[in-house]
Amino acid sequence: MIRQYELVERVCSYDPMADEQALNSAYIFAMKAHGEQTRASGDPYFLHPLEVAGILTDMRLDYRTIITALLHDTVEDTSTTIEDINKVFGVEVGGLVDGVTKLTRIELQSNRTKQAENFRKLFVAMAEDIRVLLVKLADRLHNMRTLNFIADVDKRKRIATETMDIYAPLAEQIGVQGIRNELEDLAFRQLNADAYETIERRLETLSRQDTNIIDNIIADLTETCAEAGLDARIEGRTKAPYSVWLKMQRKNVTIEQLPDIVGFRLIVPSEKDCYVALGAIHCKYPALPGRFKDFISTSKPNKYRSLHTGVVGPKGERIEIQIRTEEMHEVAELGVAAHWIYKQGESGARDGMRYRWVREFMSILEHAAGPEEFLEHTKLEMYQDQVFSFTPKGDLIALPNGATPIDFAFAVHSEIGDTCVAAKINGQLCPLKTPLNNGDQVQIEISTNSTPSPEWEEFVVTGKAKAAIRRFVRQKGRQQFVSLGKEVLKKEFRVARISYSEQQIADKLDALQYDNVDDVFFAVGKGNIDEARILRVVCPGYKPLGDTVSDNVVPISCGRKSRKTVDAIALKGLIPGLAVHFARCCHPLPGERIVGIVTTGKGITIHTIDCETLENFQAMPELWRDVTWDMEQVGRIHVSRLEVTLANEPNSLASVCKTVGDNGGNIINLKISNRNLLFFELRLDVEVSSVRHLTTIIAALRTTPVITSVERDQG
Repeated sequence: MIRQYELVERVCSYDPMADEQALNSAYIFAMKAHGEQTRASGDPYFLHPLEVAGILTDMRLDYRTIITALLHDTVEDTSTTIEDINKVFGVEVGGLVDGVTKLTRIELQSNRTKQAENFRKLFVAMAEDIRVLLVKLADRLHNMRTLNFIADVDKRKRIATETMDIYAPLAEQIGVQGIRNELEDLAFRQLNADAYETIERRLETLSRQDTNIIDNIIADLTETCAEAGLDARIEGRTKAPYSVWLKMQRKNVTIEQLPDIVGFRLIVPSEKDCYVALGAIHCKYPALPGRFKDFISTSKPNKYRSLHTGVVGPKGERIEIQIRTEEMHEVAELGVAAHWIYKQGESGARDGMRYRWVREFMSILEHAAGPEEFLEHTKLEMYQDQVFSFTPKGDLIALPNGATPIDFAFAVHSEIGDTCVAAKINGQLCPLKTPLNNGDQVQIEISTNSTPSPEWEEFVVTGKAKAAIRRFVRQKGRQQFVSLGKEVLKKEFRVARISYSEQQIADKLDALQYDNVDDVFFAVGKGNIDEARILRVVCPGYKPLGDTVSDNVVPISCGRKSRKTVDAIALKGLIPGLAVHFARCCHPLPGERIVGIVTTGKGITIHTIDCETLENFQAMPELWRDVTWDMEQVGRIHVSRLEVTLANEPNSLASVCKTVGDNGGNIINLKISNRNLLFFELRLDVEVSSVRHLTTIIAALRTTPVITSVERDQG
């Protein structure tokens, strides 16, 4: 247990401006408030906030943060109020305690929604003052250290899972590597105890065996640096069990086969010396391909800077080396705490929003539909390795590995992502789904008429991009349906030779059972109501002029029923419910490469990728939509047209019909386009399920003796 005077001395040793009286008062206040409360271990409860404060003193945080740590559970677990804390310790400390308290008000259960809501609240509080996160991380670390005292195994695993999924990645985001590593190891020990104990025992054995080897490598590296004129401090360390386990899983090897269980760190005086040391090491030892990373010239978003390299060491061992300055090392170990209030002044240090990743997460929070979606997207942001790309002006954009130009566009600005139509990577026009590489220069082409495609969500990797695309589908989708429904109704009124006005529809809202005219337009655009019904209600004397079904117009959401059960049209990349037309010029079939063209008043018209009609839209990229077939969901019947030439002899037409029927096709229309003494030329409209089905029918027809030729008619 840390004594009162020891805690005060720790803080004053690195923060000369600390208020000793306030620290003493907070110590006594918290001890009295918790009184005789005990923890699961049986220890006095006050030991917990005291240990949390001790963790934060190791990070050399300002005295107000230490006071917050001492008081962080008083409001939640005792009769103390925020007003009491404001009165005794000031509004700033009261605000910090309130921020931490709000996070613990929701009991963290296995219910995913509650966990997600808690995570969302964490970011809201963190955006106000990032010290809230530091206190919460220290609180979680001490709770994990004492987790074994909780008897409920399921509860321990739930807390460990939450730690691994949320708090360890957050610690990495703000650069507090020591806390992150310990949180991961403690959680790993609970979630996979057998693997943890096996790896820990093996590491201890290897460490004892390799003691002389580590000392020899340190001596050799020291000599190498001295020869280069460098005064370097060199450390050797065995990697943590969870880190080792991750590498074993990723590389599918045993612990004995891992080449870099022991890592070495070179601390040199200046940034220039880092590169001198790197050159000296690479001159003496063979470098391992693909192991060099320069985080000095392009630092990580959490301000981590260092050189990483892998070499074949003096005894033939493959070793990992990090090279950095003392200042870089401090940032690597303490993260945001390395540049805290006593170094930079109060105004800059308190604002969590100055960290780009915090701003990105708050942007995701604004766009997400709910806490679960926010949790999903932020976990995407935290878990992936990074790739560094540049704008044409040379600005650095850090993205997760596998990011695409769409992710890049949204990272630059939401409006850029919303209006992106094309991208140039290193001056070359590339598909929007192209993965970016380190060092790529990306130029985004935009169009004010363009909007995000729902298909983008299938290949973007950043949470911000996914959240923005989903926001568009939710918010803008309705507007498109309303506009589309209005155009469809105008056309139907015009075809029926009825004067159109919105007031006519407004007068019949009760009969139509809709609240307003836009709801009617939306239902028509989405295909939930037949426009002919609108006409019959608005104009009771209206009668349809025959069968007006044309152009294979079938709304995705309802589907026109035929002689077979018909499922929804299986297309990827469109807003669910949008009206779809299959182009009569090319008759696209499932399995073919297709593209969608926005058609005013019709929704989307689907063409095959090689349709000649597409040449008319080359200058209008904003009308193009990337669509593909969802072959797992294809279930409806499609019509394809065939041109058949057959001999003019008895039973030849019967042979055609029988062959089509035997192969699962259905002729719905037949026309003799030309006839002479020797041959008939027929045009057949055949119902098929896919392009493969059509190919089977064509092949069967071509093997029929009376048939001279069979070709697909694509306009």
